[in-house]
Amino acid sequence: MPPRLEAAVGDITDERVDAIVNAANRQLRGGGGVDGAIHRAAGADLLQAACRAIGECPPGQAVVTDGFDLPARFIIHTVGPVWRGGDAGERETLDSCYRSSLAVAEEVGALSVAFPAISTGVYGYPPEQAAEVAVAAVRSTDRAAQALPALRSYTVAPPTVWAAKCDSTHAVICDASLALPPGPRKPPPPSAMK
Repeated sequence: MPPRLEAAVGDITDERVDAIVNAANRQLRGGGGVDGAIHRAAGADLLQAACRAIGECPPGQAVVTDGFDLPARFIIHTVGPVWRGGDAGERETLDSCYRSSLAVAEEVGALSVAFPAISTGVYGYPPEQAAEVAVAAVRSTDRAAQALPALRSYTVAPPTVWAAKCDSTHAVICDASLALPPGPRKPPPPSAMK
């Protein structure tokens, strides 16, 4: 049976889970939004050194570092797609982000995972479509059903968008208000679009 999903509000950096997922950029350099918040909370110098040792992460893939100063033991970094209208493989790449992250969680023995709503910030993926992809990817992944009694996910979209896609108790899909500052969204830098 797949993990149950629930909509809620919270801060991914405070999650007491085995692993949190970082919506990273390809160079793993840290940045704004959830990525910047995770780097700051984990200890930027330590996390940046670990990320430099890895190098980069292609879109749709996932890599892992220690959680450093976070309550989570691990940070799984994944790079989501930049929204280009929906006909440039965005859905497949986003699906791969969730599946790859769950595979890495299994490899490191993480039994609970917190996800951000990958690509829904400055990368511009429509939140409702992102919710559908995320929930479908998690529900169709056998390893999630077997290995993850708790799966949490955070989003910069209103929780009501995600709530309609979810069940109730073991996982949380949240609005991480720390992720994006108020005001208009800026497009991602050209280096993130490669």
